[in-house]
Amino acid sequence: MPTAMSPAVPTYGMRLARFTGRLLLALAAVATLVIVFLVTIALTNGAGSGLGAWLTALGVGTAAALWRGRRRPGARRLAPFLPVVVAAALTASVCIPTTPTARRYPPDLPFVATQHWTLATGSRVAAYHYPPANNGVRHPTPLVYLNGGPVRGISLLDHRFLQLLARQGFDVYAYEQAGGGRSDLLSMDQYTISRSVRDLDAFIDRLDKGSVDVLGFSSGAVVLTRALAEPGVAAGLHRAIIAEPGPMDGPTAHIAGHGGRPSARGLAPTMPGPRSTHTPRYAVAFGLMRLGLLTPDTGLIGQAEGDNAFTAADLGSDTASAYCARDAHRIPIPTEDTAQNFSFSPAASLRVQQTVKDSPSIAPQLRRSRIPAMLMIAECTSQVRQWATTILANDPAIQRTQYMPGVGHHMWNGLDDNNDRAAATITAFLQDEPAPAPAPLPNYPTPDEIPAFLRDHK
Repeated sequence: MPTAMSPAVPTYGMRLARFTGRLLLALAAVATLVIVFLVTIALTNGAGSGLGAWLTALGVGTAAALWRGRRRPGARRLAPFLPVVVAAALTASVCIPTTPTARRYPPDLPFVATQHWTLATGSRVAAYHYPPANNGVRHPTPLVYLNGGPVRGISLLDHRFLQLLARQGFDVYAYEQAGGGRSDLLSMDQYTISRSVRDLDAFIDRLDKGSVDVLGFSSGAVVLTRALAEPGVAAGLHRAIIAEPGPMDGPTAHIAGHGGRPSARGLAPTMPGPRSTHTPRYAVAFGLMRLGLLTPDTGLIGQAEGDNAFTAADLGSDTASAYCARDAHRIPIPTEDTAQNFSFSPAASLRVQQTVKDSPSIAPQLRRSRIPAMLMIAECTSQVRQWATTILANDPAIQRTQYMPGVGHHMWNGLDDNNDRAAATITAFLQDEPAPAPAPLPNYPTPDEIPAFLRDHK
């Protein structure tokens, strides 16, 4: 008689396949809930520090787990809730602040007094003064420095360069633009390129020393360029130095051009120090803001919290891009800035940059400028060349262009004699003298040389 067959015993391979399948399903469930969370964050603009998105993802996961476990006996009904618990824990880390939510300002610098000036615009800015050295050479016109950022503290490297200019007889003033460094924050809707120009005008009025020379670097050069296009603001300017400018308006910002000679981006060693983007909350917030999926005034993180969280290491690739490729392994990281002095507002900076992109052309107004100006262009830079050449083509008052060989975007970078060369170039222009010896820089490119300059990828 045939005997009854005993039940088949699962092999090790079959058990492994079942376990792997269940694990993959669980991971897919976790990933799906994380995606639901991120999509909801974007749709709600991070409302309530992301709590609304977290509750939505938790509700979706709970409903799905109840449906999957409805026919399972006993404790097995709880198994579908494990991915929900894991996803809830992961996404909860995005909703919990890990840095103070009230603004922590950098401590005062030991070598210069921090003054706080309330401008007529309502901005309360941190101002610095480097009086001319008592060496017999004094320049009669004050020099105002506008740093890059857009909303960033003045780096120690810049402070050292301002001290060098003061030793050469300049009466140097600088201020950190509203929201940057030790300056007070504005509400997010107040960060605009127009506000930056009005603040410059108000700072000059508050200085009350007549017309001033202005050195604008990077985004500070954008503020200066737009000031030249506004007759009421330009009236307070004596001479202007436009150094390595960003895009001056919307049409310029949308130009697809090329940079200069290769920079150290991608070649320099990794910037040391902690990164906010290694924390889920700030990685999500800054990442989605950069992608345009969260607005700068997102409810996920406040402006002050974002400023507190952002570190110098987060800007590592941008720092490297300010140096020539040949200098990749000697970037003066310890002297570029310190963790105590570093300050950058990612949300406010994105907001200002967006207002530049949304602005109409200022070329017709700039063509009427009569303020003597000099344009400085670095050899190695990631800045789109057309950002500078567009200003050169439209500002008839640019008297000379100085193409600075051997330096990157941050032209006074403390390496070799770069600070002295930049200072000599600035001094010569402000004194209406030829470019400095022993190797005078040619006036290059001129407006007529722009096509060849761009074609040769200089």
